[in-house]
Amino acid sequence: MTLTSEATSVWSGDLKSGSGRLSLDSSHAAEFGVTWKARSEGSDNTTNPEELLGAAHAACFSMAFANLLGQFGTPPESIQVTAAVTFDPAQGITGSHLLVNATVSGIEEDDFQRLAEEAKSTCPVSRALSGIPVTLEADLA
Repeated sequence: MTLTSEATSVWSGDLKSGSGRLSLDSSHAAEFGVTWKARSEGSDNTTNPEELLGAAHAACFSMAFANLLGQFGTPPESIQVTAAVTFDPAQGITGSHLLVNATVSGIEEDDFQRLAEEAKSTCPVSRALSGIPVTLEADLA
């Protein structure tokens, strides 16, 4: 069974002085404001496409890694993933860096790293990001 998820953006005004609203239509879980300034300079209270992409990448990797660890016979106690997506106004999105900290009993470091790399290369969001570098830093707690 396939699933299609939807989100909507409504933008008003030009790029630099305008603003937009994003809504997560399928889940109705949230609505966000977006601006060019938040995207190009950062903001404490306004999101941007890269932050949302990072959220998707972190969640997708967590699921893929949990699945691989479980199949290996060492289900995780916990996995924390931060995806740092870099945006350059002149070049666009230039990379996504996954910073992983996981508590997994009964696994050797080499197996942990191998499975983390496999999760990075097989998670659907990583595959969708094949046009940019995706890097990984994984720590076994």
